[in-house]
Amino acid sequence: MRQPINKTRVKVTTRFSGLNNCYAPLFKKANSMKYGKTIKIFLIDGDPNGRMSCELSNWSGKAYKIPRVKIKDCFDRNDLLNTTVYLLFGKDEEDKDQVYIGEAESILKRLNQHLTQKDFWNETIVFISKDENLNKAHIKYLENRLYDIAKKANRYKIENTITPTQSSISEPDRAEMEEFIENIIMLVNTLGHKVFDEKREFKPKQKQEIFLIKAPRGADAQGILTSEGFVVFKGSKAAISTVTSMTQNFLILRNQLIDKKVILEKEDCTYK
Repeated sequence: MRQPINKTRVKVTTRFSGLNNCYAPLFKKANSMKYGKTIKIFLIDGDPNGRMSCELSNWSGKAYKIPRVKIKDCFDRNDLLNTTVYLLFGKDEEDKDQVYIGEAESILKRLNQHLTQKDFWNETIVFISKDENLNKAHIKYLENRLYDIAKKANRYKIENTITPTQSSISEPDRAEMEEFIENIIMLVNTLGHKVFDEKREFKPKQKQEIFLIKAPRGADAQGILTSEGFVVFKGSKAAISTVTSMTQNFLILRNQLIDKKVILEKEDCTYK
């Protein structure tokens, strides 16, 4: 007779011994590799300056970029009635980039409130979950983390008057939300806002061309070309006086940097 099948679960532990150490560097290298991303952008109104939705391949999240003047047109978006984390973007009185980071259980209602309560913003980026898997604790965690990252980056003036509180969520949920944050940062940057992008300290591994100037009038500076423009190294000096050949655009930029105290006058009669 055939023996009955034993359905008892058996826990199997595999030991790699020396192989584990052998392959660890390979696994580490594989995990640190950067892969290409596909971003699908849909122009809702057929206008590049209008409303748009953005999605990443293999991600349950979704972003909406909405101009302030289009908020009233968003009642056709049922998913904007859901729980979300969002950012308001604009300029302050000194024309400095400004951001407000918030959360809402009904984002469309909240944005309509902001139309009358906050004047600085001209567009918003909203993040939802396509599978409606974001709850109140999740969005409070996201709000707090995004606020901390933006504050550390120090690129935008933050409109929030109080620091958002961080909710207590489980370890698996926290890991999932951290991955959600990575995608938020990627999409916000792609959509034109470097609010979470830290100013880089350049320590090139490969040989990179460094530009330098040392002139009799006091200029003594170094810098490099980057994808964000020309970066002048910390500690560089500029001459107090200007020459007649300096174009108007550069004169305006120089004066703006002096007014914002990015360039400071030193005792040796140079700007630093």
